[in-house]
Amino acid sequence: MTEQSLPLWRRWLNAFINWFDTGPLVTAPEGTSLPDIPDRVEWARIIPFIAVHATCLSVIWVGWSPIAVIVAVVAYFVRMFAITGFYHRYFSHRSFKTSRVGQFVFGVLGASAVQRGPLWWAAHHRHHHAYSDKPEDSHSPVQHGFVRSHMGWFLTTRGFRPDLRRVRDLMQFPELRWLDRFDILIPVALAVFMFGLGIVLERLAPELGTSGGQMLVWGFFISTVACYHGTYTINSLSHVFGRQRYRTGDASRNNWLLALITLGEGWHNNHHHFPSSTRQGFYWWEIDITYYLLKVMSWLGIIWDLKPVPVAIRDHSPRRIR
Repeated sequence: MTEQSLPLWRRWLNAFINWFDTGPLVTAPEGTSLPDIPDRVEWARIIPFIAVHATCLSVIWVGWSPIAVIVAVVAYFVRMFAITGFYHRYFSHRSFKTSRVGQFVFGVLGASAVQRGPLWWAAHHRHHHAYSDKPEDSHSPVQHGFVRSHMGWFLTTRGFRPDLRRVRDLMQFPELRWLDRFDILIPVALAVFMFGLGIVLERLAPELGTSGGQMLVWGFFISTVACYHGTYTINSLSHVFGRQRYRTGDASRNNWLLALITLGEGWHNNHHHFPSSTRQGFYWWEIDITYYLLKVMSWLGIIWDLKPVPVAIRDHSPRRIR
């Protein structure tokens, strides 16, 4: 019996369980291929995603304070770096090395951005590079339009189920599989921390004018939604707006504004030209904050073997196409 043939109440019950345990959602390494999975929106499963957005409206009641806004900005910055530096450049492209402990810590930090687990993220991203801007690329604006490429693609049945055959190198680590399966735990822990931080500050430093509810809304919900859509712009906008330095066979573009918003990911045409490079801003004037932070981490011995882009590849046909 397929899931779609189950009674409605059973499908909703399964969806509720899957909010906390995504194990049944993923394919085994030798499991069903993505084209065989239904490509329709799973409304029951996206209720938490909708709720995160809706909760931002609570700012009407909790108000704001400078400290709450500062915490929100810091939370955005840290989690955007976790997505760009760890989920993308490490887990998806293995552009540098670290210890097993460091790898797990990177996974935890990435999971705090509420963009599911590292295996799910890396599997879908590797699929994107394999089929960039072709019909099989589920978040190509060229093929599927803005809304679908921005966020519609991961709200579907197919989007919930990564093809784990693409991440066999990561599947060997049980701690990463656990983190992927129970990807709700880290975001919940962060939300609880933000609420507790607000309570502590309200009691110890009332002059700051914050509270548990205010810190929760700003430090978790608003910063999460900002991080969501900042990340999504690389799918939806960086294949439409900007300039192409290299002929990569797709519509990837370099966009300096998106590079600032995403700490360096906006140099997307560079990235598609040589995906395994740790640095995506190939030239000194291309600001790549994620790379700068990773470089500092390498000086501290936390990571090593950062992969450079060879000069011959970087300077190959560097003319702007359009």
